[in-house]
Amino acid sequence: MKMGSRALFFLAILFFSALSAIAEDSHETSGLAMNYYKDTCPQAEDIIKEQVKLLYKRHKNTAFSWLRNIFHDCFVESCDASLLLDSTRRVLSEKEADRSFGMRNFRYIETIKEAVERECPGVVSCADILVLSARDGIVALGGPYIPLKSGRRDGRKSRADILEQYLPDHNDSMSLVLERFSNIGINTPGVVALLGAHSVGRTHCVKLVHRLYPEVDPQLNPDHVPHMLKKCPDPIPDPKAVQYVRNDRGTPMKLDNNYYRNILDNKGLMLVDHQLATDKRTKPYVKKMAKNQDYFFKEFSRAITILSENNPLTGSKGEIRKQCNLANKLH
Repeated sequence: MKMGSRALFFLAILFFSALSAIAEDSHETSGLAMNYYKDTCPQAEDIIKEQVKLLYKRHKNTAFSWLRNIFHDCFVESCDASLLLDSTRRVLSEKEADRSFGMRNFRYIETIKEAVERECPGVVSCADILVLSARDGIVALGGPYIPLKSGRRDGRKSRADILEQYLPDHNDSMSLVLERFSNIGINTPGVVALLGAHSVGRTHCVKLVHRLYPEVDPQLNPDHVPHMLKKCPDPIPDPKAVQYVRNDRGTPMKLDNNYYRNILDNKGLMLVDHQLATDKRTKPYVKKMAKNQDYFFKEFSRAITILSENNPLTGSKGEIRKQCNLANKLH
């Protein structure tokens, strides 16, 4: 009996040691951690948070940009700040693609980067600044605080021609939208919650006119149509003109569940908003989030976390850019 007990004891030790090693390996594989810069740049997250607050105070619309940045960067191959890179003589970059229409305020990421560089040169990646500024921008808009890991490194390439393989479009079918999100691990309630980001900001008339001209989409709420026509009076709007409609006229600067009430009332601006409220796969979650903001915030936080951890470059991969718009080799 004694020999049998000893054997079991040693087997148990081996088993738990193996589990521990697996856990350590999986942590190393992800390469991300909470407060990753606590030893190398302890002030990094505070600097980013302070800069986001200052920029938001001066330019309210920056908060929408922080939110769009994390979606457009992390959805495409890797959460690696490839969105921020300028085009080169040979390659058009992601931010110049049609799918990135309306993206702006990249210069403010550079403002944050410069502030961090003054404290800790060459330590904090642009990819982490992009993710953490989104986290703090969400709070500025009245959304939940989402603890996000850091430790990403920056990619060296950006290609406009791959965006359509990854990013769903506002005119895509709900099946394709759900499939694209599922590819990075975000399920149906997560999709519904992330599209709740349409609660804030505005939509350029370029993306709306097909629902207004040559005839008004009969599925639009007729009470909402005169406002849309007033804001978008041209069937072919100038993409450079400031012609847009607020996504949520009730609380345009607040990330809240009012968006879901609007789309259930046929006031969604884009086709994807309308589909979200009518498709049998998504409608139950839309109704639940319209009634319960805490549920919306819970699913939104979970989806943002998954998005922020999509295939990051860590360890020896990538680099820490000196400037967010240029790969280091171009300096």
